[in-house]
Amino acid sequence: MAALSAWFWNERFWLPHNVTWADLADPAPGVEYPKAGHLLAALPLAVGIFAVRILFERFIASACARRLHIQAGVGRRAQPNAVLEKVFTSITTNPDTRHLDGLSKQLDWDVRKVQRWFRHRRNQDKPGTHTKFCESMWRFTFYLGIFIYGLQFLWQSPWLWDTRHCWYGYPYQVMTSGLYHYYVIELAFYWSLMFSQFIDIKRKDFLVMFIHHLATVGLVSFSYANNMARVGSLVLCVHDTSDFLLEAAKMANYAKYQRLCDFLFIVFSVVFFITRLVIYPLWVLNSTMFESWAIVGPFPSWWLFNILLLVLQVLHIFWSYLIFRIALKALLRGKVRPIYLSNHNRILVFCFGVLGVSGTTQMHFLLKPEKWIEEKSRPLKSKST
Repeated sequence: MAALSAWFWNERFWLPHNVTWADLADPAPGVEYPKAGHLLAALPLAVGIFAVRILFERFIASACARRLHIQAGVGRRAQPNAVLEKVFTSITTNPDTRHLDGLSKQLDWDVRKVQRWFRHRRNQDKPGTHTKFCESMWRFTFYLGIFIYGLQFLWQSPWLWDTRHCWYGYPYQVMTSGLYHYYVIELAFYWSLMFSQFIDIKRKDFLVMFIHHLATVGLVSFSYANNMARVGSLVLCVHDTSDFLLEAAKMANYAKYQRLCDFLFIVFSVVFFITRLVIYPLWVLNSTMFESWAIVGPFPSWWLFNILLLVLQVLHIFWSYLIFRIALKALLRGKVRPIYLSNHNRILVFCFGVLGVSGTTQMHFLLKPEKWIEEKSRPLKSKST
């Protein structure tokens, strides 16, 4: 075990040349450097956040949903049938023609009746609009709160105004209480999302989103462990900037305030473009790739960190293109509507989610059931705003 730990925490990988873990182990009195063990505090905090979420959704978000006439009604349920239930749970939830014909003969049912049963049974496992509204309101509240906290903290930090301060004195940079709290709260939130997946209604993207949350936890922990938390806080803030807008747009959609929904989606798109295509490459990547090279110099974990950030930028460009198409057609046609997309697009969700760091769990809203893609079908009646 000791050999495995020594291999994993190899100084040649994690630290710049001529720096050892021993150099960081005994700081001056009143000075604290990041240690991986500090992040263990995120686990009990994640349990607390999850408990707060349950109370928030049950007593606050649910009341808001009812005020907006979003009722927690139960949809049409499939009639009990042991044979079909066994097929549904152990073989397939969407039987092909061969299975349908066989079940039709076995039960002496019309094929359409069998299809209808499976459709109703699948819908039973889908969260209702009330549930989705409550989840979005919780995420909106958290994302807005953490964005305000992060911006307020960074406003007083020198590296917000001059990113070279991310690297001056690296890795001997003091971990302030504000930076520590920012990191631990973000990390605890994603731990809480992992917990909640096993308790919430299980969805089709369970594995995709679980891997996304796990990767986010890994990336945040990685930047903390090698004391790149200053530039990491900038990455978190850039991604937090648009997340609450997306959740607000989703809430407007669930409440059928279509004009407000369209407006918020356009605002989200503009903010997304500015933060991901302008601020992120010109501000964050410029610092991690060029300023750090000049001040600190490259080392193995530096290369890995920058490769991940560059891949993330490629995904930013790709997603910005998709969002631009959605926003443009919403402006031209005056409507953004949800439709179902193919499994091919779920793969794109997976790729973006794994490398999306903060907030990209919400980008699956664009490419999974209840996605926001224009639809040419009948117009949707909307409430006035």
